[in-house]
Amino acid sequence: MWQALFDITNVIALVGWAMLILLPRRESVLFAVLYGAIGLLCACYIVMLVSLVGNLVDPVPAAGSLPQPEFEYSVQGLMAMSRSEGAIVVGWTHYLAFDLFAGLWIARDADKPGVSRLVQVPFLLATFMVGPMGLFAWLIARAFLGARADDAG
Repeated sequence: MWQALFDITNVIALVGWAMLILLPRRESVLFAVLYGAIGLLCACYIVMLVSLVGNLVDPVPAAGSLPQPEFEYSVQGLMAMSRSEGAIVVGWTHYLAFDLFAGLWIARDADKPGVSRLVQVPFLLATFMVGPMGLFAWLIARAFLGARADDAG
């Protein structure tokens, strides 16, 4: 089950990224990315998280891992919590949704002052692959590419 959910969420994210990078930036495309991809990833995340935390589904512990102790807010606690297929898929879906949201923001932010799509692509691909690094690169570059810092909202 968890592998299937992992596959489904990855397809949703890939479709969203492909639309964002390859299609014309019409409002209908941006709407589809926001609600059809990001919104759907968020909905999947919520259902999986509630199901997992509410013990409605089996988290399928990773092979060789010890039984999970009560959650403790620490590095060790996070490691213990993430030793299941369910926790990994829920966490990965979290990354997929937020990275795509950051990519959508970058695209919209870059479109406002007319930054070329060819210039945008490396930032979008970096955000797709290494989320915060791509976003950070855009935050630095926007000052030099005509985007205004006071227009961040």
